[in-house]
Amino acid sequence: MKTFKLHHHFFTLLFFLLLPFLKSQTERQENNTGYTCNNNNKNQTNIYPCQSYAYYRATPPNYLDLATISDLFSLSRLMISKPSNISSPSSPLVPNQPLLIPLTCSCNFINTTFGSISYSNITYTIKPNDTFFLVSTINFQNLTTYPSVEVVNPNLVATNLSIGDNAVFPIFCKCPDKTKTNSSFMISYVVQPFDNVSSIASMFGTTEKSIIDVNGEILYDYDTIFVPVNKLPVLKQPSTLVPSPPPSGNFDDGDDDDDKSGTVRGLAIGLGILGFLLILVLGIWFYREVLVKKEKKGRDLYFGDKGYNGNNNDNKKKKQMDVNFMANVSDCLDKYRVFGFDELVDATNGFDESYLIQGSVYKGEIDGQVYAIKKMKWNAYEELKILQKVNHGNLVKLEGFCIEQEESNCYLVYEYVENGSLYSWLHEEKNQKLNWITRLRIAIDIANGLLYIHEHTRPKVVHKDIKSSNILLDSNKRAKIANFGLAKSGINAITMHIVGTQGYISPEYLADGIVSTKMDVFSFGVVLLELISGKEVIDDEGNVLWANAIKTFEVKNEQEKARRLKEWLDNAILRETCSMESLMGVLNVAIACLNRDPSKRPSIIDIVYSLSKCEDTGFEVSDDGFSSQNLVAR
Repeated sequence: MKTFKLHHHFFTLLFFLLLPFLKSQTERQENNTGYTCNNNNKNQTNIYPCQSYAYYRATPPNYLDLATISDLFSLSRLMISKPSNISSPSSPLVPNQPLLIPLTCSCNFINTTFGSISYSNITYTIKPNDTFFLVSTINFQNLTTYPSVEVVNPNLVATNLSIGDNAVFPIFCKCPDKTKTNSSFMISYVVQPFDNVSSIASMFGTTEKSIIDVNGEILYDYDTIFVPVNKLPVLKQPSTLVPSPPPSGNFDDGDDDDDKSGTVRGLAIGLGILGFLLILVLGIWFYREVLVKKEKKGRDLYFGDKGYNGNNNDNKKKKQMDVNFMANVSDCLDKYRVFGFDELVDATNGFDESYLIQGSVYKGEIDGQVYAIKKMKWNAYEELKILQKVNHGNLVKLEGFCIEQEESNCYLVYEYVENGSLYSWLHEEKNQKLNWITRLRIAIDIANGLLYIHEHTRPKVVHKDIKSSNILLDSNKRAKIANFGLAKSGINAITMHIVGTQGYISPEYLADGIVSTKMDVFSFGVVLLELISGKEVIDDEGNVLWANAIKTFEVKNEQEKARRLKEWLDNAILRETCSMESLMGVLNVAIACLNRDPSKRPSIIDIVYSLSKCEDTGFEVSDDGFSSQNLVAR
């Protein structure tokens, strides 16, 4: 009780001391919903999208390492360390250490009231005690404003946010205006109390005039301005950074002015210190009140109040492993069901082989509901971390998880998908074969699933193991992407540890370890070939399907290509009446996906569009049945 009263009085004191600062900042924010742009004018002078940067400061307690800051902005650590002149991305940062955050600046249409706003789209997952105002001012350091966040998130109610909601935080940016500046980049910079135009120009190695031309002569504290530069400034990165003294301004020599200037400086320094203390105390409170409670909740779920029985040393080691794992997945506890190990044992008859679906995945029934239960070791955290970010009809849904401490196993419990894998339908003996329209819809389903993880998750997710055995079909034979065990959150990385399935691995990943969304596009192209041909990705002689396809269809004559396609088709499709336009369209998409140069492969958005057009021409019905525009009629 005493601790609570102390915290209460401390926060009350801080609130009243900071009230003038917060009030003035709120008034400025209420009048700033963003910076307008026009990307539809043929005579436009700003070319969108463009590369831009944001000036960001490392701040305690949560943003003192590149890993956390890169997650906040959905980037890799290397993408921040390189422009920020930091030699070691893994090194800890010190308070106030300057960083340059690369942004892709776009002109985004909001609605007819606000028109278009220039910003970089950053997706942020709402956490306990978050508000649009606090995240904008503390996490993103006023690089956006809460009114702008409200404008770009019309489906979210600012006063009724739920933990786990994804909100777009529009980081203000601007592309260079060729009529006002010859600069190559614009750097988004939040004006500080000690700043003036001269000090900002000196900091970034540009001219006062160029800053005034873009932003005007009057600068307001904590507003975002745009600093035009021809090249990025080389940031000084000392081992210990201390707050720099206020720059000398253009003051008169009078005593009254000196006194006023000193008062303003003293007030600004005091407010800055109080602001830092407020952030520090909030961080400590958040850790103690939220994260520690979640850790305790996780421990209680698995250990109970009495802990383990048996050897004390082994028990301590296992308990520490479980605590570490539960600390990592604590954010998932409220989102997923936590199954008991006894439930899984009963559901699978002790993980009997007769319940095995494939690999280490078992079928089990719990409370009348059928699940797919995946047995894993302790490296399940990465998969669980990715799965909690995604929710789409074309991705297999994670229902819950379980930890079994005795054998150090983790179990992920998924929805059960009735019709098994696409591989079994294409390559194993079945009484029924998939017709062409079903195969085409499966292809579109897979593409939509990839579109979601590539374009609508932040950071983007690369599956890394797209193949027909990882595509599951539900009762209506609609496709769901499964098995995110190799998936990676974030793109444009390089790894020396090559994983995946032969026949589906893209050339650049196999040769250089380059991880990008285009490697999923390549693998998807191979799956399209399987759907068209019914062939295995590697035949009995070791020939790779995609290489054979490229060689076969390297002809410019469309009639010859159609003839070869007829010879190449799965016999099950040959029994149908299909549109040649549809078949050729899907083949062309597949060949484009298999380009050895990843930059020349189509985007997943273009793939979805092209396959949807193929579906429209898949079957053309007339009074006499299907159209005469057929590949074969029987």
